[in-house]
Amino acid sequence: MQTLEQAYQNFNLESLMNEQLVGSKQNINAYIECCGRYVGQHRIALKWEGKNGESAEWTFDELADKSAQLAHYFQQLGLKAGDCIAGLLPRTPALLITILATWRIGAVYQPLFTAFESKSIEHRIEIAKTQLIVTHQEQRAKLNGIKIPHILTVHQNQPQQQDADFWQALEHQSVDFPPISRTFNDDFLMMFTSGTTGLSKSVPVPLRAILAFKGYMTHAVDLCEQDSFWNLADPGWAYGLYYGITGPLSLGHCIIMDERPFSVDHAIAIIKKYKVNNLTGSPTAFRMFFGFKEKFDAAIKTHLRVVSSAGEPLTPEVIHWFNQDLTVNIFDQYGQTELGMVIANHHALDHHKKVGSAGYAIPGHRFAVLNQDYQEVERGGIGILAIDCAQSPLFWFKGYDGHNRKSFVGQYYLTGDTVKFNEFGGIDFIGRADDVITTSGYRVGPFDVESTLLECKEVLESAVVGKPDPERTEIVKAFVVLKEQYPATDLLMKQLQDYVKSRLSKHAYPKEIEFVEALPKTSSGKIQRNLLKQQEIAKAQGIQKVG
Repeated sequence: MQTLEQAYQNFNLESLMNEQLVGSKQNINAYIECCGRYVGQHRIALKWEGKNGESAEWTFDELADKSAQLAHYFQQLGLKAGDCIAGLLPRTPALLITILATWRIGAVYQPLFTAFESKSIEHRIEIAKTQLIVTHQEQRAKLNGIKIPHILTVHQNQPQQQDADFWQALEHQSVDFPPISRTFNDDFLMMFTSGTTGLSKSVPVPLRAILAFKGYMTHAVDLCEQDSFWNLADPGWAYGLYYGITGPLSLGHCIIMDERPFSVDHAIAIIKKYKVNNLTGSPTAFRMFFGFKEKFDAAIKTHLRVVSSAGEPLTPEVIHWFNQDLTVNIFDQYGQTELGMVIANHHALDHHKKVGSAGYAIPGHRFAVLNQDYQEVERGGIGILAIDCAQSPLFWFKGYDGHNRKSFVGQYYLTGDTVKFNEFGGIDFIGRADDVITTSGYRVGPFDVESTLLECKEVLESAVVGKPDPERTEIVKAFVVLKEQYPATDLLMKQLQDYVKSRLSKHAYPKEIEFVEALPKTSSGKIQRNLLKQQEIAKAQGIQKVG
């Protein structure tokens, strides 16, 4: 196995382009990279599970034909290279055809998560100047009253609606459509931040990012040709679109789509049916796996090879369960919508793996930890995680809306996350800069407390915030969701407090615990600690709860 240091030394952007891209800086098309180059090789591109129990396989050749037909339809509407085309679609073949057809005409694909309502949709399409939305009959009502030049709908029962029908639009169209060439710095995706604070901001993604996506799939995920690969994340969000569709398809690898809502039972069924051995997803999903670990039988151990997690840090208990009970390594990896994945514990590269650490820079990137004066700290120091743009040839973020660079200072992009530069040269995640709790002069990362609470058998989920306190500045307060079989009692509260005190520290244990039925989360599954903190601030000020 290649070492991480060797991968750093061997990295060369120009040779990487020549090896991994069909095109060049001035002549590239995302459809060619993710589909066209594999036509004629009789490869399966998609394995699909429908919500009503149906299933189907699609080859790269079949997707090529359908995307060409849809590209002709787009062109007939007057859509052109650089225009924004959105998909408000469930995880179906129509979604993948829409993405490939958009790229084929040189346009920019914009994902719209199916859990969005009209306000969220309208905000995004106004900023992106979206020209067409491809949607599904079940989602169509959300677009009523929204100004959009064109709507194309996948009808099921009512083809007589005013919109054109998706499948009918493809009929009688040619399966020959020459892809439109673009440049390395032209955009092919229009993403938006998840909006944990404030309105979501647009993140245009240039075609050069495909190389970075390939690097993550190769080095961190260790995607091999023979793997049965599944990314649990929804393609309405960055991790699912970058690494559930673009990354694997660009390597000619088959992807799995499950139209059904996520559940542990559905996930186990897919893993068993397709003998998934390379699994990626969010900590939320893996925490749910751990919460229902009795459902995982020995059969899964026989084929599950590597597991990768991104979005928030994994808790040690989840890591140990995967390692000990399922005999598979699950590795933490770090990224943002703005960056893609840039730091990882790499499955395909040899380096020290520290439990609880996000790992090391993926080849093609360099991170730094900066103090309040934006100077790099030494190992052992705590500060803001930054990406050194000058020494990161795969860094592609241009700023919000393609120009807003408020997150940049000198040669650095500031992630807004507080981390420790650990003794091995990797990153230990502490929390968002505005999530870190200051209590009696101590700085407490909410993740440490949450992880310790999740070690308790009674706890399903937890979120920790700083509650205003006149004497201590803040106190640590935990919101805890219990497993169904455990009632909320004062005795249990004290047991949880004592456990954290004994495992973590006397100043970091939650002086208050509030048992709740659910935690507030973004549509992408991230816990919204800011809403919980706002509630506590409002209570302290005698104002009615917000959120």
